Amino acid sequence: MNSRSKLSAAPLEARLFVALLKTADSLGQDAEQLVKSAGLTGAQYNVLRILRGAAPCGLACSNIGDRMISHDPDMTRLLDRMEKRGLISRERQTDDRRVIKTRVTSQGLDLLKTLDQPVRELHKRQFRHMPAARLKILAGLLEELRPEKQE
Repeated sequence: MNSRSKLSAAPLEARLFVALLKTADSLGQDAEQLVKSAGLTGAQYNVLRILRGAAPCGLACSNIGDRMISHDPDMTRLLDRMEKRGLISRERQTDDRRVIKTRVTSQGLDLLKTLDQPVRELHKRQFRHMPAARLKILAGLLEELRPEKQE
């Protein structure tokens, strides 16, 4: 029995799980290569996008972690590296000294601006073979698949 036959013998849920992981990996590698050309990792790019969306207030480290696409077990070290590069700033809050707010810097925003159009073009290329109606259906199905976080 070849590997394709073994896979088709697997339960539908198992085949879907593997297909989703392979698809996410393939799409993610393309995006990783693009942001790498700007000297970023995918996680760093994601942090910058999250902080741009939270500007000007910024976010605490735990809130950034909650919004990340992929869980990063060492968010503090990731933020340390980004701060050293001048992409983010961190400031302890005066009203609650336990909270350190992280904000994207103008340098981080400039870097994001250089990536906005190339990222849009990448996504268009990645999904160009699918009509818009099918993309909407797929987006809805994926949304339905994700479990809601328990608050």
